[in-house]
Amino acid sequence: MRSSRPRLRAGMVWAATLPLAAGALALGIPTASADTGHTGRQTLAGTKPHWATAKADRGALSAGHQVEARVYLAGRDAAGLARYAREVSDPASSSYGKYLTTRQTEARFGASREQVAEVTAWLKGAGLTVTGRNQNYLTVSGRTSAVEKAFSTKLRNYARSGHTYHAPDATPSVPQSLHGAVLTVTGLDNAPHRASHDETLPPPDAVFRNAGPFSTYFGSKTNKKLPSAFGKKAPYAVKGYTGKQLRAAYGAGKQTGKGVTVAITDAYASPTIAADAAQYAARNGDKKYRKGQLTQVLPEDYNRTEECGASGWYGEETLDVEAVHAVAPDANIVYAGAASCYDDDLLDSLSKVVDNRLADIVSNSWGDLESNETPASAAAYDQVFQRGAVEGIGFYFSSGDDGDNVASTGTKQVDMPVNSQWVTAVGGTSLAVGKGGRYQWETGWGTQNAALSAAGDSWTGFPGTFTSGAGGGTSAVVEQPFYQKGVVPAKLAKANGKTPMRTVPDIAAVADPNTGFLVGQTQTFPNGKLKYGEYRIGGTSLAAPVIAGVQALAQQAQHGVPIGFANPGIYARYGTSAYHDVTDQPLGQGQGIGVVRTDYVNGYDASEGTKTTLRVLGRDSSLKAVVGYDDVTGVGSPAGGYLTSFRRR
Repeated sequence: MRSSRPRLRAGMVWAATLPLAAGALALGIPTASADTGHTGRQTLAGTKPHWATAKADRGALSAGHQVEARVYLAGRDAAGLARYAREVSDPASSSYGKYLTTRQTEARFGASREQVAEVTAWLKGAGLTVTGRNQNYLTVSGRTSAVEKAFSTKLRNYARSGHTYHAPDATPSVPQSLHGAVLTVTGLDNAPHRASHDETLPPPDAVFRNAGPFSTYFGSKTNKKLPSAFGKKAPYAVKGYTGKQLRAAYGAGKQTGKGVTVAITDAYASPTIAADAAQYAARNGDKKYRKGQLTQVLPEDYNRTEECGASGWYGEETLDVEAVHAVAPDANIVYAGAASCYDDDLLDSLSKVVDNRLADIVSNSWGDLESNETPASAAAYDQVFQRGAVEGIGFYFSSGDDGDNVASTGTKQVDMPVNSQWVTAVGGTSLAVGKGGRYQWETGWGTQNAALSAAGDSWTGFPGTFTSGAGGGTSAVVEQPFYQKGVVPAKLAKANGKTPMRTVPDIAAVADPNTGFLVGQTQTFPNGKLKYGEYRIGGTSLAAPVIAGVQALAQQAQHGVPIGFANPGIYARYGTSAYHDVTDQPLGQGQGIGVVRTDYVNGYDASEGTKTTLRVLGRDSSLKAVVGYDDVTGVGSPAGGYLTSFRRR
């Protein structure tokens, strides 16, 4: 059975007219509830899916059906973990920066032997088999009847979207005699597919190339024969920024990330990542990788490769690795690949980083819609993020690529797990880097597309239709965290009602594929051969590793002391020279900005022709980048004063 939901590659957008990959985020709500609806029981809020309704009921699940689940352990002091995670991350706290080792974290907040023994005895007493355990959870399996006995609920079949799934008919609960030892349970509802074990990873995705012409820096090349836009000729899009240009734009100076380790989590693993990263660095002026500088921590096996589109994740890993190295060329990089794109497997990868303290900074470019998240999985994610915070580890998540998500889903909402109050949500910008690496301006990333008319004398439907933009907005379920108070405008924080809620993002960096990053990757060509190639790419899954790289520079600047969970410090710098205050009209009120792109119709060569379009910048669905905090770019993007502020510590 499926014990979690699939997550999508969250912020990678091709620099061409291709389908978007989809957004990124998590919920920040505790799951175990003090509600004692069942006598002597403690309910596990959020473990009954919203679609398990009486109207959709299709009858009881067979008593002999085998079910697999995870029982997450709350640990000795779940409330104390959340409290210390805040204190150790808050510059105003006397505990700020007093991080714990992994051993200290486990001893202070991990599950005790007694708790594990009691939970194990309860599960076995109900007739379930404990098939595995680690410091975070127990895996169990058993018949429907045993699951129903253990969690005091009934499993029934429900119709949803043309399929039939099983789920609890009432909120599951655990005995109060366990004294809160159980955080939550996942796996009591299923999904239609589970891949078999021992799957072989597929070859790389089909080739993609940009057509050109290109600008070498923003505005360097213009075709005067093309029609005007906003009263002037729009320049061609850049070929793709490189590390030298991004480092100059975001004020890297002499910092290189030396002594800092950045982890990257995605699903699966590119079989050509080492060769691709080395070749890209050599071709584009980045520092050569040291022996052992790039390492991978991978699962023993992969699953759900077809369902998750395994080969599509190779490009995500490649982008993340090459972007981090471009910005922080001396930082160590650890890639922690997940066995699939499902919550349980992604949580395992995140937990590996925390439980073994593999890194100081973790970049994550994946997620899903907030409406698809459950409080059960949210609690499991938040526990990992909190444990990371007390160890001085910070998590950075891309905010998504569909703006307010209305165009893609019909509903205005944010993503998950980027909505968690325990992660740094990274939004996106369009970036103009001029000659010599000079920072010119940024807008909030939001693109409209207008095609060149058949006559070549106008842009059809100017300024065009919305194609993609940085994810952002206000959570419907996570309340406003302390660090956003006094910074996020009430209009945004209370967009969903009277209660201030978590607003996304926190900070931003380049994401627009029209002002994107040049990436190099082995791809599958039409003749079936594998060959290295380079192309421009964007999305907030570019912004996330760029910010992770900047944070590596900042940690080096403060003499190697871990930054940890960064949000309190990010908001403490609000309104200072640490940030570029990004708006949608950096050239002045009423002055629109666009770039021209020529793309191959088939995505890789001119055999089927090319198409020319105008991409209008700074038009992110209903979201607006304005003076001050906004839900496209957060507090802004890093400026020269950002790293300087860490040197003063």
